[in-house]
Amino acid sequence: MRWWHPSDLGFATRSLVANVGYGTRFFLRLLGLFGPSMRRFGLVRDQIHFLGNYSLVIIAVSGLFVGFVLGLQGYNILQRYGSAEAVGLMVALSLLRELGPVVTALLFAGRAGTSLTAEIGLMKSGEQFSAMEMMAVDPVRRIIAPRFWAGVIVLPLLTAVFNAVGILGGWIVSVPMIGVDPGAFWSQMQGGISVIDDLGNGVLKSLAFGVTVSFVALLQGYLAKPTAEGVARATTRTVVMASLAVLGLDFLLTAWMFSV
Repeated sequence: MRWWHPSDLGFATRSLVANVGYGTRFFLRLLGLFGPSMRRFGLVRDQIHFLGNYSLVIIAVSGLFVGFVLGLQGYNILQRYGSAEAVGLMVALSLLRELGPVVTALLFAGRAGTSLTAEIGLMKSGEQFSAMEMMAVDPVRRIIAPRFWAGVIVLPLLTAVFNAVGILGGWIVSVPMIGVDPGAFWSQMQGGISVIDDLGNGVLKSLAFGVTVSFVALLQGYLAKPTAEGVARATTRTVVMASLAVLGLDFLLTAWMFSV
């Protein structure tokens, strides 16, 4: 049995600082490649199709069922206080402020984030990055940056789809099934939603989550060991780290938004 030694703490601290420093430099480099990536927008467009189109079904289906649940729960809660007509407002606020950006980001991390990590990890294990560097092609500029900015662009769009389908699901449960007045459902929603405070904050959250999930997925793929086990571990780390980062960042953003 090996006992703990003070040098272990120093080694762990040094490794943590080195990893944070490398990740920071990697992130700043991706931000600096915004212009070159947009100039070759075809690369970004292809990744938008890959990440967005293939994630659309799970986002739409999940949003529909979340809307169903919000409609049922909202009606059962609000009818106790004689405010059942406000179920539309409750569904919209819950989706726009919180559930839309967060659930979409978690689903995006599980569907697209793991795909990005596995793709980059397999390219690295196949020495494709080394071959590109031998041909004087920067793999970060050519491969990673377009995927990063595509993820940043796609997540707010998927969040909008999630919110729209979720509101539709809330309407289906509240109006045709339960019998809430449709005029009250939509009028309460339109009168209680603020474009800046509600919709704008949701868009800001989705942008922040898009940056976070895309960066974590690409960094884990880029740092993955060039073996099958290394890629599998990197994919698992992507889901765990991206999910925790989204939830923690959601708390910080929510606290900041309510304090402004």
